Amino acid sequence: MSLLANVTVGDIAEGSNTFGVEKCQLYFLFHSESKLANGVRGFLYFAALAYCFIGLSAITARFFRSMEHVVKHTRIVEEFDPCTNTIVVKHRKVWNYTIADITLLAFGTSFPQISLATIDAIRNIGQVYAGGLGPGTLVGSAAFDLFPIHAVCVIVPKAGELKKISDIGVWIVELFWSFWAYIWLYITLEVWTPNMITLWEALLTVLQFGLLLLHAYAQDMRWPYLSLPIARSKRPEEWVPVETPPGRNGNSENNEYQKLPDTEVAESSEQFSRTIPYKDNLLSIWKQQFLDALTLESPESRKLNNTCLRIAKLFWELLCAPWRFLFAFVPPYQIAHGWVSFILSLVFISGIAYIVTKLTDIISCVTGIDAYVIAFTALAAGTSWPDLMASKIAAERQITADSAIANITCSNSVNIYIGIGVPWLIDTLYNFFAYNEPLRIENAGYLSFSLLVFFATSVGCIGVLVFRRLTLGAELGGPRLWAWVTSVYFMLLWLIFVVLSSLHIYGLI
Repeated sequence: MSLLANVTVGDIAEGSNTFGVEKCQLYFLFHSESKLANGVRGFLYFAALAYCFIGLSAITARFFRSMEHVVKHTRIVEEFDPCTNTIVVKHRKVWNYTIADITLLAFGTSFPQISLATIDAIRNIGQVYAGGLGPGTLVGSAAFDLFPIHAVCVIVPKAGELKKISDIGVWIVELFWSFWAYIWLYITLEVWTPNMITLWEALLTVLQFGLLLLHAYAQDMRWPYLSLPIARSKRPEEWVPVETPPGRNGNSENNEYQKLPDTEVAESSEQFSRTIPYKDNLLSIWKQQFLDALTLESPESRKLNNTCLRIAKLFWELLCAPWRFLFAFVPPYQIAHGWVSFILSLVFISGIAYIVTKLTDIISCVTGIDAYVIAFTALAAGTSWPDLMASKIAAERQITADSAIANITCSNSVNIYIGIGVPWLIDTLYNFFAYNEPLRIENAGYLSFSLLVFFATSVGCIGVLVFRRLTLGAELGGPRLWAWVTSVYFMLLWLIFVVLSSLHIYGLI
């Protein structure tokens, strides 16, 4: 990857009007790119940005599988049974449901935004103003998480199927910290130290993520004085249940998932270990990943009778093939309880986020579009794609709505406490020791206005979720008509946020 020309983001912001007329000297791969017309370059760079988002969607499935494997990790616990006077050996889950939702699911799916914001902070270190690309993306991502992702999740269940939050108490705690995160952001930007951030404000922002974890865990464990006295309905034993294949127990109606008997699992595992060594099995799985990546047409697509659909699917597979081949280098998630695959998936996500930041600079340069507008629209939607896919998968595969909705609310908290807090901490630490001055925030007024619009529209979103719980008994699913009406309503809220924020940036409101 070649380096960009020596033009800073501040130069782009100051000379955006000029760049809209003159040739932009920034380039992505070759210097000769600057000889093309700005319109052509804008189209090519937007196409490259969209292709990066396809890469994010491709890595999401592998990331989600590795995360599932991490959550399934158990430890052996010996307990004394006073009734039989014997020692009972049990397998206990290492991960708590709630902590897994916040740390693994929400943090992992928010990693594109966190990486982008951190990269933006590092490259602007020592500048007069902190970059607004990262914060703009994170605020826009909050709106995308709350509105379009809810819009998708509400129609995912089958017609008439209802999926509700089993632990309302935990959701209320997560929702509180999610809203407080954006209230806190507004206070730091407009009340305490307007348009600047001190070292202590940045440090407090990061530390509040720990408070979120502690409060959510206390609510999940029903600690006295620290939890709400709200009963929890029954939830599945497995974080993502394994659906029993048809034919073994008939079917899986009513979303009931059954596990194989422990003896049968043990026998099949023992027989498998005798036939294929563990190391050779992992190598064969890894080899199969590359074979699958190079297979352009699956058996299912060959069965399609519609030629146009088959060609479209083949084109899509061809488009995704380079990404699949690249991500095939991620080891199988069966290694080290999924941790190796989980961490390397995040590394690949960071790499894509780095490319996205470079493309955004050039797009703003050649088109004259304000970088902040690109941040809270295109970047927010594209980097939130893992959030959308993870919530959609959770809404499909879990029998409750806890993880699907928790991923939305917790991702918004992670976006502020970690996604904005860590970059601010990096820049404020540098300014504190180098200049003994606070960090000045670029586009603070844009952020504050977007936060106000977000607050107003989010009340309408949460109100509908509460109304569905009171009338239908569940947040997701239900009669198909009402599910689609809710989905369209959520999308309209997102459009209101985008339009009003954009008009404010250009001084129209």
